[in-house]
Amino acid sequence: MAAGKLDTLELAQALIRCPSVTPIEGGALDLLQSMLTELGFTCHRLPFAEDGAPETDNLYARLGTEGPNLCYAGHTDVVPAGDAAAWSADPFAAELRGGTLYGRGAVDMKGSIAAFLAALGDFLKDGPPKGSISLLITGDEEGDAVNGTRKVLRWLTERGETLDACLVGEPTSNETLADMVKIGRRGSLNAVLTVFGTQGHTAYPHIADNPLHHLARMLEVVVSEPLDHGNEHFPPSSLQVTSIDVGNPVTNVIPGKATALFNVRFNNIHTSASVEAWLRARFDRAIDRSRGARYEMTMRVSGESFLCAPGPWSDLVSDAVASVTGKAPELGTTGGTSDARFIKDHCTVAELGLLNATAHKVDEHVPVDDLEKLTAIYRAVLQRYFAR
Repeated sequence: MAAGKLDTLELAQALIRCPSVTPIEGGALDLLQSMLTELGFTCHRLPFAEDGAPETDNLYARLGTEGPNLCYAGHTDVVPAGDAAAWSADPFAAELRGGTLYGRGAVDMKGSIAAFLAALGDFLKDGPPKGSISLLITGDEEGDAVNGTRKVLRWLTERGETLDACLVGEPTSNETLADMVKIGRRGSLNAVLTVFGTQGHTAYPHIADNPLHHLARMLEVVVSEPLDHGNEHFPPSSLQVTSIDVGNPVTNVIPGKATALFNVRFNNIHTSASVEAWLRARFDRAIDRSRGARYEMTMRVSGESFLCAPGPWSDLVSDAVASVTGKAPELGTTGGTSDARFIKDHCTVAELGLLNATAHKVDEHVPVDDLEKLTAIYRAVLQRYFAR
């Protein structure tokens, strides 16, 4: 396709029809590489297979060699469709019905990628900008995020390439298109808490030590007291218990250990280290060690909290949104993690994409009108950034 001839809906349908369930490439990066090459981009395919994670294919494409370098970041991998029979249409057929496009990835986030490609095609009709435009597209955002964006960023650093600003196309909108631009994200900590007591008969509790009783007290102290009350840009941090298990099939045995799983979404008042210290201090006070009870806690941190403070870049994106929708977006930090947590160490980041209501759900879908409006917003971002 020639510059200016890219249709957002057709692009979105073509991408959805690529079954790129993480970490499988599924033809999606091939499709993008072909289109970007026609637009004059230099494309690099970057497969990585390190750190014990599945091999992941990635794409970095750049038009221009001078600064500033405006990057669009996204991912072509999608979560599994789940029970395909529960869908009203084939999850990978990209069916258009009543002005709405259905398919896995329509929202998260092939629709956004299609909108940016179409915006690019229109923008480049007037020639290349003074500066560079790049795209960093991974196939590992929905997976372990090990061999995706952060490895591409390492590759860029080794080449001496820099990014000056980045637009991430994650689905950030809540009620209406572009009502929120993300300028930060909460950190995420997953913990496994195991309490060890003494197994015994329920009729003789004095010669046993029930770990569930310790566990209940320990969890109570961390769910009854908030970590914080939030701040100007972040809501309060949240701790959610997701599982409690003893593996005990009978009612007359006091178990020897009990395990709980929980997740903490923490704002920039904290780091993962300070959250761990907060937890351990309260667990140490709540557990009764008089009979030898003890606990272990293992943690996995998928991302630290961060904030790209409001400034010229978020102002530019907000102005582009208002020029299309007539209303400035809220600058927020809610939701889960995204690859912006890696990119923010290299340049300022803002995230803007489609409505998140059906992301990862059965019958994921997007109104075609939203695709067209997002294309117009992305076009306005490009115009304002390169000021022409």
